Amino acid sequence: MTEKLQRGTRLVVASHNKGKVWEIHQLIAPYGLDAVSAGDLGLAEPDETEPTFEGNARLKAVAAAKGSGLPALADDSGLEVECLGGAPGIYSARWAGPTKDFGLAMKMVAEEVASRHGWSDPGPRANFISVLCLAWPDGTTRVFEGKVFGHLVWPVRGGNGFGYDPMFVADGESRTFGEMEPEQKYAISHRTRAFAAFKAACLDGRGAASAPPNARRADAAGLEAAAANISTEAELAAFVANLSRDLAAYPEAWTSDTLGAFLDRLAAALGSRGPAEPPSRAVAKALLAASGRS
Repeated sequence: MTEKLQRGTRLVVASHNKGKVWEIHQLIAPYGLDAVSAGDLGLAEPDETEPTFEGNARLKAVAAAKGSGLPALADDSGLEVECLGGAPGIYSARWAGPTKDFGLAMKMVAEEVASRHGWSDPGPRANFISVLCLAWPDGTTRVFEGKVFGHLVWPVRGGNGFGYDPMFVADGESRTFGEMEPEQKYAISHRTRAFAAFKAACLDGRGAASAPPNARRADAAGLEAAAANISTEAELAAFVANLSRDLAAYPEAWTSDTLGAFLDRLAAALGSRGPAEPPSRAVAKALLAASGRS
């Protein structure tokens, strides 16, 4: 089985996390890969029972590849805090609880640091890590790792990104990942560094396309992914600003073309909330639903 991915190959992104799926799709789409998520294919998420990022990435990629009959790319990533012995590490998502409330997770990290060591300036050393695993249906795998080092800040700063981004400052930077625009973060992020190794090994050295084939749909997918991962009020404020910019750029894509229609849809969306989730995320999802963005 060749490990090179040809342009047009259908590749499963082995995740149900909309933010992670969107980030990986942004990385691979310019290289001509046709990406579909494990969630869209109805594949179950395996329990992450391995003790390492590499083990969990391989577990998820192999399950998606065998379940779909297609090559699959999985990511396992997290935050490692030096003074906490590498925690939260592979449990980074679990610290956010069943509703994936990373506002709560960041507070837990800050409290653990304060109780064990206190806060200094700069804050405690930390790194983000991303491990990508490409798996084929026959069980063949390749693994690629990327890390970015820096320190933590508290209180959090910024409303961009997701997860622990608002409390992490990379070495050589003064802004948190949450304060950076996406293209600035992606230029140095752990996932981008892991992807660079993946690209060198698996994409025949071909270059990326200069622009996405359908910017309007790409932006809509980005809004949906952002809404699904919001945990803080700052992230909600950034989302509303991005929603406003989207309206200015693609007014024809908003089917709620009057304020009355928008408010009617907003009321309906707020009245049909699903399972418990962070209030800021519920409002963001309702605002996006009210827009009728297509």
